[in-house]
Amino acid sequence: MLQDDGGEVLAVYREPYGGHWLVLAGLPLELVEPTPYQRNVSATHAKKLETVISKMGRFLDPIIVVRMSKADHPVRYWTPNGNHRLTAMRELGAKSIVAIVVPEPTAAYQILAMNTEKAHNLRERALEVGRLYRELARLDSATEKSYALEFEEAALITLGFCYEERPRFTGGVYHPMLKKVDAFLAQSLRETIDVRRQRAQTLLELDDLIIQRVEALVARGLTSPYLKNFVVARVNPIRFRSKTVAPLSFDEAMERMAKAVHKFNPDTIKSDDLAKAGGPPPEAE
Repeated sequence: MLQDDGGEVLAVYREPYGGHWLVLAGLPLELVEPTPYQRNVSATHAKKLETVISKMGRFLDPIIVVRMSKADHPVRYWTPNGNHRLTAMRELGAKSIVAIVVPEPTAAYQILAMNTEKAHNLRERALEVGRLYRELARLDSATEKSYALEFEEAALITLGFCYEERPRFTGGVYHPMLKKVDAFLAQSLRETIDVRRQRAQTLLELDDLIIQRVEALVARGLTSPYLKNFVVARVNPIRFRSKTVAPLSFDEAMERMAKAVHKFNPDTIKSDDLAKAGGPPPEAE
């Protein structure tokens, strides 16, 4: 099958942990493409790889691929972790690339859990999860809990949909709270994708209200890199919530936050209040 696609088998072996069969192969570059849900290529990183490969005169780091065959388009080999190397090789004019071919297509959906070499920032992680969610929702009737390993946490799903709608969204100020109220849903992804869209919309609408309060503080001459963190902390319904009481659901938390934002009066805030709040900067976006 691989030879029929124009590839060449270089070796067949069992990987050392689970003993699963893998194929080391040379593949035509035009058949290889990144999975549609991973982060965008960093031009700087791709250029650096291009320079290193060119200087060494060798390609020494095989990418991982899975063979994706669908009736509505030609065979493609998806790489869930080799987009930068793929881009660099294309820029260098290569016609083929060495890859480890994994027989199970599900490996393409598990790379988020495997990719620990470079820590993604929150925005990258959330966008990857959001894109992965859309792809998986088309495949079968699996639930969010079925892909808990791949998604990592439920909050990243909602944040991913937020970032898709608003690229400059500052999700880091909401992430700590979301991790405590946003849980994996039990229905199939095809059903819950609309719920996730609605949760993202709810959070974005709340963000609009909070931005208004921040702007009002700035208009009063209050300056701090943590103004948004300060407002969110003031309206956070779980900030001082006892651990002995039942946790709030996402909807309950959003409703309470919205009410608290409406009650928040920027005119009552003083510089000393900001100084006392202190706190770390927002999580990296």
